[in-house]
Amino acid sequence: QVQLVESGGGLVQAGGSLRLSCAASGRTFSSYAMAWFRQAPGKEREFVAAISWTGRTTAYVDSVKGRFTISRDNVKNTIYLQMNSLKPEDTAVYYCNAKSEWYGSNSYRSPGGSWGQGTQVTVSS
Repeated sequence: QVQLVESGGGLVQAGGSLRLSCAASGRTFSSYAMAWFRQAPGKEREFVAAISWTGRTTAYVDSVKGRFTISRDNVKNTIYLQMNSLKPEDTAVYYCNAKSEWYGSNSYRSPGGSWGQGTQVTVSS
């Protein structure tokens, strides 16, 4: 497993931007697919975006397409989530996740076993 630490959350007005980072420890980082999930108060944790170990394949939940961009830097052992045009409904705790295989298909994106501690994103209207 890898150890994951998120950062970059905060309070932003609707229409604003934030960039989340997730730093991973472990020599095998580049062999993991990585993803962001989020959990809003009173709701289940949901898939947001994923990126393959090469960075060439990405996937997004429909509600963030065109607004969020996931990327990775395998030299720095870090993934990012650039979030633009934020909406109040994006308010949630955002979690980084690592998986040794791809995250499935649109019908169900199953997470891997490695999670970060989460970072709070709050979007005010």
